[in-house]
Amino acid sequence: MGRRMTTPSATRYSAPALEKGLDILELLSRADAGLTQAEIARSLGRSVSEIFRMLVVLTQRGYLAQDPESDRYMLTTLLFEIAHRTPLVRRLTALAGPLMKRLTQEINQSAHLAVLSGDAILVVGQVDSPGNNVMSVRLGARIDVWQASSGRVILAFLAPEDLDEVFRTVPKPDTLDEAALRAELAQIRRLGHEVRDSFMVRGIVNISAPVIDHSGRAIAALTVPHLERFHDSVSFDDCRRRLIATAAELSRAVGAAAVPSAAPGPGIAGGSAGP
Repeated sequence: MGRRMTTPSATRYSAPALEKGLDILELLSRADAGLTQAEIARSLGRSVSEIFRMLVVLTQRGYLAQDPESDRYMLTTLLFEIAHRTPLVRRLTALAGPLMKRLTQEINQSAHLAVLSGDAILVVGQVDSPGNNVMSVRLGARIDVWQASSGRVILAFLAPEDLDEVFRTVPKPDTLDEAALRAELAQIRRLGHEVRDSFMVRGIVNISAPVIDHSGRAIAALTVPHLERFHDSVSFDDCRRRLIATAAELSRAVGAAAVPSAAPGPGIAGGSAGP
């Protein structure tokens, strides 16, 4: 997922054992099929004996599970469960659940809620459309912040100093220019939402709006990956308006005093957004 965001204290203090355990967790978060003890050691540039006790403890504590046939270690859902115990995520998902269910029933589209998590966005809420044709993003998915409409919308509503920190610490794909990105984020902030072709799935158009807190900053983004069907009873623009209205309702529920309105939408941009 790229280089981790750091703080100034990271250069002054060190906890080798803790760092070793975190390195293992972060490595396994990128290994869909899991890794053996030898593969973990090799990937981290450590000896097998160095990581043996870490693997034992992390398994005993429930963070890892080992496949008895392949001996591969994999992450369990414990980290995801812990993340959902935090007050912000717990409150957001509790408030968003009924609103997202109502929205998906109204527009016959799926919707997901995402928060910023290091150098990625984390999908913490997901509701499928009630119809037979579904386009959705997996609950718990982590997606590159630069290549997700959810991430771009959240970044657009950060404080300037926080956005500067993201640009300093989160690597961008070589094809993305910082000046152009900043201009696009400023445009999203002016419009109050983003409508953009997905570069992950051809034919899908993302509609994404921020969830604003009392300080005026985005703490999450609500997104509909719009799937066009023949004879849709709800127009694309109605979907956009209802998505923005739902995000505004959620924003007010978490304390926002002012929220973006469902103004006339822009044309659909293409090429650099995702789920």
